[in-house]
Amino acid sequence: MNGQHQSDNPVTTRSGDPAASPLVRFDAVSKRFAGVTAVDGVSLDIYPGEFFALLGPSGCGKTTLLRTLAGFETPDSGRVLLNGEDLTRVPPHRRPVNMMFQSYALFPHLTVAGNVAFGLKQDGLPQEEIAARIAEMLALLRLEGLEARKPHQLSGGQRQRVALARALVKHPRVLLLDEPLAALDKKLRGETQFELMRLKERLGLTFVIVTHDQEEAMTVASRIGVMNHGRLVQVATPSEIYEQPNSRWVADFIGDVNLIDGRVAEKTTVVTTVATTPAGTIRAAASDAKPGDSVAVALRPEKIRIGREVPPASLNAVEGEVAAIGYLGDFSIYKVRLADGFVMEAAAANVARVIERPVSIGDRVWLSWATDAGVVLTQ
Repeated sequence: MNGQHQSDNPVTTRSGDPAASPLVRFDAVSKRFAGVTAVDGVSLDIYPGEFFALLGPSGCGKTTLLRTLAGFETPDSGRVLLNGEDLTRVPPHRRPVNMMFQSYALFPHLTVAGNVAFGLKQDGLPQEEIAARIAEMLALLRLEGLEARKPHQLSGGQRQRVALARALVKHPRVLLLDEPLAALDKKLRGETQFELMRLKERLGLTFVIVTHDQEEAMTVASRIGVMNHGRLVQVATPSEIYEQPNSRWVADFIGDVNLIDGRVAEKTTVVTTVATTPAGTIRAAASDAKPGDSVAVALRPEKIRIGREVPPASLNAVEGEVAAIGYLGDFSIYKVRLADGFVMEAAAANVARVIERPVSIGDRVWLSWATDAGVVLTQ
């Protein structure tokens, strides 16, 4: 996929199961607002039981795409299908999907039970079934005993769970989550991410989440669609997107990365050799690039070793001076300035309980990495 141009926008299918039928299909969907293109010809398949994340920066079109599935926006062109049925003329309240909003949108005058029951009452369900479903959701989301409280009497995490209960109580085929954890603090957000994964597995539903948080998408999703300027630029599993980004933009957006520009000097079936100015000649994994092509080598900081000793000749290596160190508890980030001023970043786990660091600011050090650590990007 490394040679795929960002403007390519194919129908994306789930790897490993080519015979599977998609539950949700976006078929060349476009949407404009006042002449500005929010979604630009997006085609995408989402399969039953997936936890799918739409990930991208603000304004990339991910929420607009989600809202076309919910029925709150109508595409200017293209179709949205659910289990093969075109949803274009189906109003939101008749679609077997439900959406949890970033603001939670709880009714302040209703109790917890009243908020959860609201959609069921709108559908005219019998009172006995409404009571049973409310009890089921309150137990599932650990809200027992809070039935009579109003939203202002709840914590942020409790309000988030009430909104989730209200979205799940109607037993949707697909649950849509629009930045659902943005208002939570870091620790609670991390706990809730795993809670969402547990709920999806227990209920057997398909979840589609919109987020700008790369860590969140990498944690919860079975597949991620990365969006930029209204287009899908890569769709793959979290590990594939992190380890094999298909462009400089994706590599730079997902996590930390060193991007080293150069030109392909030599190529074999297993190694691509790239001549660079800051790091000399780099041996990287095989790629589609041809000799003479301008490329970038993407290197994740955790793939790079840092030390004072000269590395073995079998490794890529470059010498520099430690310019800064960031201590992050479980690991440290080292910024190393090379001879031409280019700064590379290396990460090292803090496995020993020591106060003095083995490497300090101003030290001359070697950075080294294996051939298969670098990914050659042509876009």
